[in-house]
Amino acid sequence: FSSCIALADLHGDGENKLVVGDLGTGSCNMKLKVYRGTGLMSENTLLDLPTGLVSFLMDQHEPRTPAIAVASGPFIYVYKNLRPYFKFTLPPLEVNALEQDVWNQAREVIMVIISATLLPSPRDKADVPLSVRSLRFLMLDPQDMEAFVNLHKAQPIRRQTVITCIGTLKKNMADEDAVSCLVIGTESKDVYILDPEAFTILSKMSVPSAPTQMDVTGQFDVEFRITVACRNGNIYILRRDSPKPKYCIELSSHPVGLVRMGKSVVVGCAQETLQGFTQKGKKLWTACLPAPVTTMGVMDLPTRGFQAVLVGLANCEVHLYRDKNLISTIKTPDVVTSICFGKYGREDGTLIMTTKGGGLIVKILKRTAVFDDRDSAPGPPLAQSIRLNIPKKTKLYVDQTMRERENAVAMHRAFQMDLSRLRLAAARAYVKALESSLTPMSSSLSEPLKMNAVVQGLGPSFKLTLNIQNTAACRPVMHLAISFLYDESLYSMRTAFFKIPLLVPGLNYPIDTFVECLSDKGISDIIKVFVLREGKSAPLLTAHINMPVSEGLALN
Repeated sequence: FSSCIALADLHGDGENKLVVGDLGTGSCNMKLKVYRGTGLMSENTLLDLPTGLVSFLMDQHEPRTPAIAVASGPFIYVYKNLRPYFKFTLPPLEVNALEQDVWNQAREVIMVIISATLLPSPRDKADVPLSVRSLRFLMLDPQDMEAFVNLHKAQPIRRQTVITCIGTLKKNMADEDAVSCLVIGTESKDVYILDPEAFTILSKMSVPSAPTQMDVTGQFDVEFRITVACRNGNIYILRRDSPKPKYCIELSSHPVGLVRMGKSVVVGCAQETLQGFTQKGKKLWTACLPAPVTTMGVMDLPTRGFQAVLVGLANCEVHLYRDKNLISTIKTPDVVTSICFGKYGREDGTLIMTTKGGGLIVKILKRTAVFDDRDSAPGPPLAQSIRLNIPKKTKLYVDQTMRERENAVAMHRAFQMDLSRLRLAAARAYVKALESSLTPMSSSLSEPLKMNAVVQGLGPSFKLTLNIQNTAACRPVMHLAISFLYDESLYSMRTAFFKIPLLVPGLNYPIDTFVECLSDKGISDIIKVFVLREGKSAPLLTAHINMPVSEGLALN
């Protein structure tokens, strides 16, 4: 998983190695493996399943080589130079007083059966839960209880918790090679910060539920924030000098992935959504995903000032998001279970992925790669998510609002009256246009015609082209005539009357004529065009052509 892989310069030679906490079969063959490139460099046997793995600098000694901390059960195994260096054990928890008294009395065989009735029920929400020994005892059949008590009654009762997640926190400097503290979350709903040298508990904080994922930022001696995703589906934010959570983010579904990008927290949820929040828990955005989230990671390129979120999906894809915008999509041959981005070998931008089938995928970012901020996913434009700068309410706005409230009925009636008048005026104009055939298309079903006019030239001579088309499906139109009406003191036309014997459906018929402007005063007028049917006085079509002003001079 992503919590069990890390990149570290283990030998101080400037070449980062890949450190992996291998789960083995789940019950045996657990290994701490180190890869160089795609080849296995070394491996160490782990005693239990690893729940988390981090690399950190624990002192200022030269050479500055990081240590590896592996969380497993209630222990943290620290490796330096890939050799076991230190083993830290979580402090034991308080034992239930009633449980302690019952086990102290269970020295005789006659008390065995009575012990089962005296122990509190695990369903009772006591202040101090039962130990693992008592829980196992209550699960046994009556005939097996005596042997269990005889085996364990001489041993003291201990209640031990286990580690669920682990992270690192810079101690007093934000430099990349600064000393870091270990931050661990436990099943007992506690978060511990450990000293990197003495491995003593520097701080202890509590959350309402068992933590499952954790993101840490800041410095322990200055100010820090620990963002914890818990098993109850909520996210809690812990700060310095506060043993309880400062803020709480309530999610609609359980968190699957948690990363921090700049000053925002990005959460992948089980409902196939990606959500962004501020440091105080205010929701910023939501992006819908095409498949369930399997793992998440941060893509950080400080040399370019670029940060994005890598999201592994169950449909064999890895999506790259910057805020809610999908920047890129990577296809993988199998479902990705862990993601790690950083310096690997001597390459600064390397993406390392492990797959469900046990594969290792290493991709190197091109030095010429360009990331656009535009969203490559279909959907609303980016500008739609930008909040409008709404001005404050002025006194005029408040007065108008009050007037609208008091006179709402009268204003609505006036609006309806104006709307009715507008509709009436539009209907009258439409009827007038139909009666005088002013429309560019005829309203007659027997002669469906369409006409448009084009005027060419600067003057005083103009070329007038009429394009007439029969829009009927299969019926021709016959015996048509075209006539022009104009001011004879301003214009003269070579041909002012045309006869059209036949219009075939679907064809465009251009009719050209020339117009001569007789005035040199720079004035123009309208030329009316009528499309007539022989034997009818009313035109089928009428067009008004606005003639341009003559800009040329007539030749003598």
